[in-house]
Amino acid sequence: MNRRHFLHALSAATLAAAAAPRRAFAVAKKPRATADSVILLWMAGGMPHTETFDPKRFTPFEPGVEAASILSTFEAQPTVLDDIFFSEGLEEIGKVMDRGTLVRSHVMADLGKILHTKHQYHWHTGYAPPQSVAAPHLGAWIAREMGPRNPVIPPFTVIGQRFDVGEKEELKSFHNAGFFGSEFGPFIIEQPMAALDAVRPPAGMTPERFTARQALWREMLKTSGFAEKAGDFQQEALLRSMEQAHALLRSPEAAAFDLKLEPKESYDAYNTGRFGQGCLLARRLVEAGARFIEVTSEYIPFEGWDTHHTGHDRAGQMKKQIDRPIAQLVRDLDQRGLLDRTLIVLATEFSRDAMVEGIAENTIEVGQDLKSQPAKLTEKKQYGLHRHFTGAGSVLMFGGGVKRGYVHGKTADERPCKAVENPVSIADLHQTIYHCLGLAPDTHYEIESRPFYSTPDGKGVAVKELLA
Repeated sequence: MNRRHFLHALSAATLAAAAAPRRAFAVAKKPRATADSVILLWMAGGMPHTETFDPKRFTPFEPGVEAASILSTFEAQPTVLDDIFFSEGLEEIGKVMDRGTLVRSHVMADLGKILHTKHQYHWHTGYAPPQSVAAPHLGAWIAREMGPRNPVIPPFTVIGQRFDVGEKEELKSFHNAGFFGSEFGPFIIEQPMAALDAVRPPAGMTPERFTARQALWREMLKTSGFAEKAGDFQQEALLRSMEQAHALLRSPEAAAFDLKLEPKESYDAYNTGRFGQGCLLARRLVEAGARFIEVTSEYIPFEGWDTHHTGHDRAGQMKKQIDRPIAQLVRDLDQRGLLDRTLIVLATEFSRDAMVEGIAENTIEVGQDLKSQPAKLTEKKQYGLHRHFTGAGSVLMFGGGVKRGYVHGKTADERPCKAVENPVSIADLHQTIYHCLGLAPDTHYEIESRPFYSTPDGKGVAVKELLA
């Protein structure tokens, strides 16, 4: 499916969801909740597992080195756990691994053609596109089922993704609440340092003037094209979301969005750039009562983790952005007594390999597609893992009811480095998250006269080995 058809299918799905979904009560017993909040740390662009949390044989760069010999371009470094090694550049996260669970056998689906936003849509919603209805984001399911922890703090927040760069329409397709309506959609903060601007009236605007503007906006909504096309459910959901935003503007909790209030020493510990600032903002929002927060390294084609060239150097740069703030987030939540009830999940849409494009079963054809990886490397910019790989990936989890100091699954030590023990699918990973929050595995709604489950057909199974 090309990008145009993908977007057309999603647009049709959105229009098809005009009626309110009917809540269908779960039959399965609800698990005991071990988490109140979730922080998803999204490594957008394809984080290679063998360059991060599952290092393999290290091959240094030298002109003429064969690409087929390269499994890792960084040396393995010890962590606080005996016999568990992370890739060079992740030493700080390695120091807090005694408080976390590492899944080394996360397997992504074969969707026919590997496209970033297609796989990101699949991971975030649990459903492979296209669908006949707009599938809700993982955060929207949690916001809808659990509601806000604090009524003035948005239950679902996304930090760090801009929508005026790259594949903006494709990104918007899963940064929403799908058929749940805008009430359960994400509160989007593109720039963490400017977060306060999103929760206060413009400079010089009095409370009275702001209230008058809100009343005028409600009147305009009644006569807009949206009112003609949207059902009563969508209109009511939009109004409720605006009321919630208005309440936040007037609340003292809005101070949680102001990173300038953070002590300098603490701020500096996080500040590796926008991602690190996003981790700090996530911690402050959890303290204020947030339910679900996604902090993304941001997806922009050929930037960040999307390493189609200079892969080694770019992966090193990304590790500098994430290592210190993630470790600091774990430490801070633990010291504040919040880690036990806050589930941190680090994930990505797929992994990368030097030679194999696609699923793990693909044969290795040395020298195919010379645009990204020649058979023998002649320049440093060719050094790194450039190809998309769905046969395995790493997921890191902390707090919220998962085990401490535990490693789950295994990947092959030689190419293709696919999962060979205890594979964990997206559906099962999602259900593990829902399990920690106390949501039944058959949670579903009726939309278009058919059940729509929190995992496809309600078949996601919590991976009990990960749970404390």
